[in-house]
Amino acid sequence: MEQPLIHDNFMLHSDTARELYHRHAAKMPIIDYHCHLSPALIAEDYRFADITELWLSGDHYKWRAMRANGVDERYITGDASPREKFRKWAETVPYTMRNPLYHWTAMELKTAFGIDTPLTPETADEIFDECNRQLACPDMTVRGLMRRYNVEIVCTTDDPIDSLEHHKAIAESGFEIRVLPAWRPDKAMAGAPAAAYKEYIARLGAAASIDITDYSSLIAALQNRHDFFASRGCSVADHGLSRVPWAPCSAERANELFVKLLSGTDLTAEEAEQFNTHLLLDLCRMNARAGWVQQFHFGPMRNVNARTFKALGPDTGFDTISDWKAAEAIAQILNALDADNLLSKTILYNINPSDNTWVAAMTANFQDGRTPGKIQMGAAWWFNDQLSGMKAQMDALSMQGLLSRFVGMLTDSRSFVSYTRHDYFRRLLCDTLGNDVEQGLIPRSQIDRVAGMVDDICYNNAKNYFNF
Repeated sequence: MEQPLIHDNFMLHSDTARELYHRHAAKMPIIDYHCHLSPALIAEDYRFADITELWLSGDHYKWRAMRANGVDERYITGDASPREKFRKWAETVPYTMRNPLYHWTAMELKTAFGIDTPLTPETADEIFDECNRQLACPDMTVRGLMRRYNVEIVCTTDDPIDSLEHHKAIAESGFEIRVLPAWRPDKAMAGAPAAAYKEYIARLGAAASIDITDYSSLIAALQNRHDFFASRGCSVADHGLSRVPWAPCSAERANELFVKLLSGTDLTAEEAEQFNTHLLLDLCRMNARAGWVQQFHFGPMRNVNARTFKALGPDTGFDTISDWKAAEAIAQILNALDADNLLSKTILYNINPSDNTWVAAMTANFQDGRTPGKIQMGAAWWFNDQLSGMKAQMDALSMQGLLSRFVGMLTDSRSFVSYTRHDYFRRLLCDTLGNDVEQGLIPRSQIDRVAGMVDDICYNNAKNYFNF
């Protein structure tokens, strides 16, 4: 009888890999330092109505695959019933072989529900009913799922205007898993139409109890909220940058451009780059003074299909990889902050895999000789968090820097069963290092050090880097 796809030694192709995984990686708690989970659902300890809500709602990875398989939008984001939507996903799964969704689907069914049966059109109703039966069990709430995956800490992604009331409620509830906010001030950057931007600035001012009329009051409001986030346990900032800006301007010029935006007049592309450069540097200085870790996620081209964006809005599966150049801008930003001794711990995530080598090399230019791995090449992100993408990221980092100091994987997800991505990464890590030992590239006499490296990348490095 053929063994299930997901088994104890899945992806582990040598005795050494199996030893590293089972004795070390598999036992490590999860620190998910960047995700998009809903703090409200965690505070409520939400119970999903069915597997479709848990698994398909908001998952644009699956939505993209379903569209590519010819599935009508009614069964993706439309008004079809949960069972109908699940059946359409089941029809799509057999066509996802060699896409990471094929493995993720099997891993999530196995780890969350103990189901080994492949999801196909023929098994769809059986699996739908069994998952729903289990989701009605007392321990299958949002918090129960987090416990099941041995999660220790998560950092959500939160706008400066957020009240963080749900984080406060979680902390006061006694929930043993720490749920911390992460500061994401993207909407303060120029990019939205002036009318929408002005509306956001008014909401930011209200949250900070500051009347924002010029650039200095903008910074005062952002600093007020930055301090508030710190008071709620935040120590991580995240900056989502489609194009990395670099067009320095004076404080006076930044104020002129901000006042222009507040007047309802859109900035030109050149003006927006000037303003965003000035503001990004000021935000990074806030991070450094607070001792926070900052993350730069850069390079996606968002909402490229105007028709679907108008119909469905953002984050619905119509973003893509860009080929914008970012190396010079990143170098200039890091250099400017370093020159002022205000470069905090920084993680660089590139979405275009062709940028892997220069990103890995860039990190070495700004290490300070005191903080191990101060400037990090981030985990394979978004379109790259699959086998070839994760392997390419680890290889680039290994060749240009120190894989041993890597802070490891994250989910970058809205799903409470996507923690399997950590396991996927851990298995690949152990297989890669195990193969190096088996091939004599790392001496067998150093196996204890290799095992320690696995422990560090899976858990210890993140724990120490983020001061958790």
